[in-house]
Amino acid sequence: MVEQMKATVVQMLKGIERYNPENLQTLEHYVKVQAAENAYDLEANLTVLKLYQFTPSKYRESIAELIMLKALTNLPHSDFVLCKCLLSPETLGTDRMMRIQDLAENLERCNFVDFWMLLENLRSLVNPIVGFDDSIRKFICHVIGITYQTVDKRQLQRLLGNISEGDLKSWMQKYGWKLQDDNTTVFISVQDTIKSKNITEKIEFENVAPLMAKSF
Repeated sequence: MVEQMKATVVQMLKGIERYNPENLQTLEHYVKVQAAENAYDLEANLTVLKLYQFTPSKYRESIAELIMLKALTNLPHSDFVLCKCLLSPETLGTDRMMRIQDLAENLERCNFVDFWMLLENLRSLVNPIVGFDDSIRKFICHVIGITYQTVDKRQLQRLLGNISEGDLKSWMQKYGWKLQDDNTTVFISVQDTIKSKNITEKIEFENVAPLMAKSF
């Protein structure tokens, strides 16, 4: 369904049609489809929020919340900030929106244990979003991969949301992380190594001849 809808939405986002309020109902449904099918379309979601700006009477908090939560699944990209900028202080000041912003703040500050604790109180909001937890774990693994060389196994489980031993093993295999001989420490393999590069610039004699001539 998401591919079929995407083809329709692409046409809606062309030219002046992008901000046609008559498209809002279809675009809102598309947001729900993204959540249900673990898909993501930032351009379409930003258009929904822009249409809410133009027609405040059509604002639907539940759709805006889905958009904000879906934006979190695309960290470390700045999608959440882009979406937030299109919402008014009043809409951002509601209880649930403020709690969603608390989730974002904890992720941005790498307070991952606190994030999972806060998330438990918002389960009713994130349950419609298929793959939400794993998308966040992907971001956390990205941060761990560029931060640690080794990490305590139990701490790693907590950072990833108190996952089971079996789930931890799956995530370690995904990123090539290895359990050390002590069975309590995880070695974080570095996949993106920084290599030095020698840069040689070649300057042809014809290019410097006029300068040499002037120096005499």
